Amino acid sequence: MAKVSTSKKACTVNPLKMSQPIGGTLAFMGVEGCMPLLHGSQGCTSFGLVLFVRHFREAIPMQTTAMSEVATVLGGLENVEQAIVNISNRTKPKIIGICSTGVTETKGDDVDGFIRIIREKHPELDHVKLVYVSTPDFKDAFQDGWAKTVTQMVRDLVSAPQPGAPRRTGHVNVLPGCHLTPGDIDELREIIEAFGLTPSFLPDLSGSLDGHIPDDFTPTTLGGISLDEIAAMGSAEITIAVGEQMRVAALAMQEKTGAPSVVFDRLTGLAPNDELMALLARVSGRPVPRRYRRQRGQLVDAMLDGHFQFGGKKIAIGAEPDLLWATASWLHELGCEITAAITTTHSPLLELVPTDEVLIGDLEDLEHRAADCDLLITHAHGRQAAERLHIPLFRLGIPTFDRLGAGHVLTVGYRGSRDLIFDIGNIFIANAHEAEPDTWKIPNEASDDASASVTTH
Repeated sequence: MAKVSTSKKACTVNPLKMSQPIGGTLAFMGVEGCMPLLHGSQGCTSFGLVLFVRHFREAIPMQTTAMSEVATVLGGLENVEQAIVNISNRTKPKIIGICSTGVTETKGDDVDGFIRIIREKHPELDHVKLVYVSTPDFKDAFQDGWAKTVTQMVRDLVSAPQPGAPRRTGHVNVLPGCHLTPGDIDELREIIEAFGLTPSFLPDLSGSLDGHIPDDFTPTTLGGISLDEIAAMGSAEITIAVGEQMRVAALAMQEKTGAPSVVFDRLTGLAPNDELMALLARVSGRPVPRRYRRQRGQLVDAMLDGHFQFGGKKIAIGAEPDLLWATASWLHELGCEITAAITTTHSPLLELVPTDEVLIGDLEDLEHRAADCDLLITHAHGRQAAERLHIPLFRLGIPTFDRLGAGHVLTVGYRGSRDLIFDIGNIFIANAHEAEPDTWKIPNEASDDASASVTTH
């Protein structure tokens, strides 16, 4: 069992953590026709906008209430009202997702009260859904903001089934954690549909941030789950949540709809995907499709092929708790030693990470603990640390702004687990060759010199 500790430094030197409002904003981007709105200063929104544009390389819809110093002191009702009215008139959203920030939370703005007043003053906006989530950035982290936002959308947007109403046979709700990419969500959709089931993902980044070219320009989100589909999630047969962060949202869905829920703490690796296949087979009443039996065989073969590369390797990981757990557990099962584990916020899984200590800290802490490691795994802000340590970096998580295809990285299912073996194993192979000496000195009596050089290739 790992010891969980928190860094006691006076300040964060090289941030690993991202804020709650950024996580909440990303969750809103998985809903069709949505405009995320940060209640705070312009800088808060600008930071998140740049971060998402660099990571996904897509147009990102985000707006701000543009709180000034005076507005912050006096209260933000007028700014929130103007923002909602202007957004509704100009961009015609179906839903506006409002996330608070540190400055307005410190002031103590009652945004729920603001929304009631705005509803009374502007009945013409009755057709626009308004969902508010409290996400102060002076506490918690990216993963927490995502989880709170999904939970609030379940409470506000999912319709409870009528008493005695039948369930929609074959319909499955899926609540993905923030550590899943649009590519991961596409993979899960394909797996679930292969069993003859119909999944509904909340949120669904695969429809909005998967890099497709839209037929027409829209100032709101390009795709994602529709409000009608969210409302219909109440009549599904079962809810599947991916990541410990989604447990509260899964319980909220279960309480509202009465349908059972199952939480997978990870879907990276052999055993958790076996459990997923068994669950889907039970729900659908169908056997596991042949293609996934074959993919399982490919994964096992990849484990056999790669075990020489992974055995005994020392790994340093910096990531959000669920991504840290999924990655560290899988690499440990492949024979690696998790030497350093740094994360951003608390989670029940941290004590279970296969290492001696998990530190809630920053990338400087990760760099100090990774000196003797064979691989550094974190997002793109870890590249300078990897260069200084002269060890390879495997980029994983948000933001990854110096590589293409970050939104399509696959880490779930048999196929995603297999690809991780190949991607990381190839790094070990490449760096093992670089570490080998080019020249060995051996005695040679026939030479006039005491030794001769023999070059190895």
